[in-house]
Amino acid sequence: MTKRYEPTSDFLKAVIAEEVPLSGSAFAHANLMRLISFTRDQDLSNRDWATMLLASEESDTSVIRDALLAALRDENFVVRAEALLGLAKRDRALALPFALEALSNDHACMAVFEAAELIADPALVDALRPWTEPSDDKWLDQYARDALAACEAGSSAI
Repeated sequence: MTKRYEPTSDFLKAVIAEEVPLSGSAFAHANLMRLISFTRDQDLSNRDWATMLLASEESDTSVIRDALLAALRDENFVVRAEALLGLAKRDRALALPFALEALSNDHACMAVFEAAELIADPALVDALRPWTEPSDDKWLDQYARDALAACEAGSSAI
């Protein structure tokens, strides 16, 4: 049996289990700030999970955007992808150049394609095309095709 991928932080595990509020009170705001601090943690599992959790938050504040922008420079491509998705949910135009950068790398994960689909900008079409070639990961191939379709549809809306 494979071990479940989870953060090493008990605090992040509590956030995942929805036992820790992140909005609605001063206590929740302190928790949000603690979550943001984990996006810079030395432990990759904590940075990855914290960035994903922050990206999925409904709130859109300058503090959250700044944390996501900082995470876009993480050494790990998965953390960068999660940050990109969070930024794309909040500001597609701001996320566009980071999506172009992510799509020009050797590795892309699901979150990059989800972000590209949300951005739906024709500027991403050429960068997405190579990712739609069949690979051994048909599931990920479909995410790339969906992103390409959204970006092509975005070009017809212009």
